[in-house]
Amino acid sequence: MEVDVQAMRRAISKNTAMLVCSAPQFPHGVIDPIEEVAKLALKYRIPFHVDACLGGFLIAFMEKAGFPLQCPFDFRVEGVTSISADTHKYGYAPKGSSVILYSDKKYRHYQFFVAPDWQGGIYASPTMAGSRPGGIIAACWATMMYMGEDGYVEATKKIISTARFIESELRKIDNILIFGKPEVSVISIGSDMFDIYRLSNLLSMRGWNLNILQFPSSIHLCITLLHTQAGIAEQFLTDVRDCVSEIMKDPKAKTTGMGAIYGMAQSIPDRNMVAEISHAYLDCLYCTDIPSSDKHMNGSPGHP
Repeated sequence: MEVDVQAMRRAISKNTAMLVCSAPQFPHGVIDPIEEVAKLALKYRIPFHVDACLGGFLIAFMEKAGFPLQCPFDFRVEGVTSISADTHKYGYAPKGSSVILYSDKKYRHYQFFVAPDWQGGIYASPTMAGSRPGGIIAACWATMMYMGEDGYVEATKKIISTARFIESELRKIDNILIFGKPEVSVISIGSDMFDIYRLSNLLSMRGWNLNILQFPSSIHLCITLLHTQAGIAEQFLTDVRDCVSEIMKDPKAKTTGMGAIYGMAQSIPDRNMVAEISHAYLDCLYCTDIPSSDKHMNGSPGHP
């Protein structure tokens, strides 16, 4: 469930622009071996990015919250050159805000866009987006000032202790398994006895919204402050036990609903077909077509 360091080493070539690890990764909540990959980055002189978008505002406070990570993930690791963390997740800021940090400001220059000879004047933008909404930035700043370090530490303490409790209790339930060794707030559940998507369907009927994952088939719960409220974790565990017991009355029964769609999608060997279906779905969402015989393209991507 984590990066294969040797496979990464074999994949490095003269065209390699960057090495990337997750802290943690989204599907299973596992942290990649950052120190080992950092050694590769130093050896081959390649920038090394740590994607902490999901858990950045947890792992940064875990030590002070009483849950120190086994290995460092940040600029204390020689070789790490950039780190990203989403303020709109566990930073509790509005959607549309995030943070990227660099070990040296020289790296930052590569994200700037500057057009010094534009007739409209000297144009300089700090990011790919030419215009950014100031309201989101202000709301993000206000949120972080309101939370403060003490607030983030306290939130981290509640979330990690709840996640550890849920994980330990899930491991006691027969006929399901936990993927990898989650260290932060995401717990991924699978089964060798039945289609795990059936569990997702039943839990959904009880009000739980778990993410459906693939390769391998699994579902995950991302623990937030809402789950730390009294009785919530216990209710979730009770519902999992009850649903698994119900499933095991007929473990080979067919899966229905979204679970069946995901199961079918995984079985299609041509992944391009899955991508094309996804494109068609997005086309429907953005469709503003009107009857017209004047459709044309000056060059059609993917077609002669």
